Amino acid sequence: MSSTINTGYLVFLSVIAALGGFLFGYDTAVISGTIAQVTAHFGLDAFQQGWYVGCALLGSITGVLFAGVLSDHFGRKLTMFLAALLFTTSAVGCALCSDFTQLVIYRIIGGIGIGVVSIISPLYISEMAVAQYRGRLVSLYQLAVTIGFLGAYLVNYQLLAYSNTTTSSGTIIDYIFVSQVWRGMLGMEAVPALLFFLIIFFIPESPRWLILKNNDEKALGILNKIYTSLPEANYQLQEAKSVLSADTGMEWRMLLQPGIKKAVIVGMCIAILGQFMGVNAVLYYGPSIFENAGLSDGDSLYYQVLVGLVNTLTTVLALLIIDKVGRKTLVYYGVSGMIISLLLIGFYFMLGQSLGVSSIFLLVFFLFYIFCCAGSICAVIFVLLSEMYPTRVRGLAMSIARLSLWVGTYLIGQLTPWMLQNLTPAGTFFLFAAMCIPYMWIVWKYIPETAKKTLEEIERYWMAQ
Repeated sequence: MSSTINTGYLVFLSVIAALGGFLFGYDTAVISGTIAQVTAHFGLDAFQQGWYVGCALLGSITGVLFAGVLSDHFGRKLTMFLAALLFTTSAVGCALCSDFTQLVIYRIIGGIGIGVVSIISPLYISEMAVAQYRGRLVSLYQLAVTIGFLGAYLVNYQLLAYSNTTTSSGTIIDYIFVSQVWRGMLGMEAVPALLFFLIIFFIPESPRWLILKNNDEKALGILNKIYTSLPEANYQLQEAKSVLSADTGMEWRMLLQPGIKKAVIVGMCIAILGQFMGVNAVLYYGPSIFENAGLSDGDSLYYQVLVGLVNTLTTVLALLIIDKVGRKTLVYYGVSGMIISLLLIGFYFMLGQSLGVSSIFLLVFFLFYIFCCAGSICAVIFVLLSEMYPTRVRGLAMSIARLSLWVGTYLIGQLTPWMLQNLTPAGTFFLFAAMCIPYMWIVWKYIPETAKKTLEEIERYWMAQ
């Protein structure tokens, strides 16, 4: 069947949808380079600093609450338009805000965009993709997220260097990019956000959503562009319709069916546990952690750029192999490596500094951790959550799972400074290592291998539970 698949068209659609992941990554990671400057500019205390980091995460929780419902009722494409508009509004508002309250409001608006796009972009790619390429195509979203991380780190590093070597002339441009450079760091997101808004016009609606809304003719036209063979497109149309016709419930009632309820609970567990394995603590507080190890501001931001680079390159590797080796195998090897690296980081903070061990070893341990994490749970989570649920409630079920993820992310954003202070850095990373064990057990015990299976085959598996 691969000879009838228009892979170029699939990649085109997936790359456009994945740009939402870039915005997700940029908006999430840009905060790390602005914390110290915003704290100094507005005179924030520890609680307000945590609120500045965490407010966007509350917005993300709000976004996932309605993203699935919106996408199920109004379509995947229209919901992506909404996300692009939210990101643009947030970026411009953060660059021009007059006080801390306004900054928080615009960060929350951007957080809502993160929540929406974290549901809709991987969902759209998953519904457009064919079975044998779905893993790597959905992984394009995670790759875009990591490129967004790297882009934010590079922008932060370059704008900080520019502001340190340039004298402000009092213009609005210098106000944003020199004297208060944190505004430029946050505001630069407007460029990709506007691009995302414009290029969404060039992609079609998801054919599976159109089938759900009884628009078979339009769905068939899109499927025919994907498969290039009308008989194959007709087969895919009928396959999707047969599964939809077997759905015995609607919306929330359907989530209570035993198999679907099990899939939702499993998705919630891996989503929230994944946040307590350290990845977002590194992304949000990496520069602060490096500074605790005795590095200067510039060196810590440079180390964070290296973290983003390894994150991106490893995601490319995961994208190439995820459909070949399978989702579960990536988790087994990757999480095992995460445990080792987290223990090494913990031992460095416990003994390394007192023994005079170079901070280069800390960087190596961090990079190894990012390598293992990006090649396993970060690459797999979006793929699994976009595959696990029936078409009729996919948006709603993904919202529930993603809500769990964002609750975990918010808690980590709020608790990491407290843990670093009260548990010490060593105790914090030992805790992260311990949380890897239940995650691996759940994947081994409850999640089937989904590589090379159609969405309809996966749906039938859960319905049979």
